[in-house]
Amino acid sequence: MSDLGNRFGAGQSTVFLALVLFWLAGMVLAPNLMMIDYALRPNLPPAAMGGPDDTYSLANILYLAGEPTHRAIFFKTIWASGLVALVTFLVCYPIAFWMAQRATVGQLSAALLLIIIPFFINEVLRTLAWFIILAYRGPLNSVLMNAGLIEAPIRWQGDGGVLAAMVYAYILFMLLPIYNAIESLEKAQIEAARDLGASTWRIHARVVIPHAKAGIATGFVFTFMLAAGSYVAPSLLGSPGSRWFTEIIYNWFFEGGDWNRGAAYALVLLVLCLTVVLVTLRLARVNLADVAT
Repeated sequence: MSDLGNRFGAGQSTVFLALVLFWLAGMVLAPNLMMIDYALRPNLPPAAMGGPDDTYSLANILYLAGEPTHRAIFFKTIWASGLVALVTFLVCYPIAFWMAQRATVGQLSAALLLIIIPFFINEVLRTLAWFIILAYRGPLNSVLMNAGLIEAPIRWQGDGGVLAAMVYAYILFMLLPIYNAIESLEKAQIEAARDLGASTWRIHARVVIPHAKAGIATGFVFTFMLAAGSYVAPSLLGSPGSRWFTEIIYNWFFEGGDWNRGAAYALVLLVLCLTVVLVTLRLARVNLADVAT
């Protein structure tokens, strides 16, 4: 606060803080309070609202516990989101290390350009591109058949297609935090480890990854949360056997017309996602302040 006041003066600092608080109250706090209110109240016709039946209870949340299909999809969404974060990390870590420690200025600029340009297109169109690539008569099957690797087209839609699309959709949220963390690592430390006889695996496990753990944790948090809350990729690339929990929430709101149960499902997903994130940060010994910076 004092730094902000010294830089911009008391008047401008007050305006900035007021705008931030207004944004947090209007865009974060109010919607979540409304979601909690809806989740704890029954789905009643307008005439019955405010009547004796309009009381707070955990019935909508407990409904999820008693619905085995929805419960299974819920836990599947959680572990699948963790898998998305893990695969995204495995894809991004070598690229981030090369960009931060090996690439020349020209190579780094070209790599960033090639990675960022596709994200000028919105997520729906990028997911539709994956839908075309993975289609039954799409380019992927054509290439594999022409190469003699498969004899008949394969239906890629399902868990595999959703995983591929999500890894691609959220790659920047993993790549850039890891790149920023590894970039601050002195190359002399890596060279010193190599001179002392450390293998490549040991250098990464004992030097690079511990140094970059804040960036890795940030990437995992962003990617996990985005994957757990994703709707576009599962709805376009999923199959009946690969439903995502967000699709059930959507159905409660817009097809079932039960906003209260939909809000309860969304609240459970939010709480468990936050729990998973906090536990992950605790295990990685990374503070929220490190993630925020």
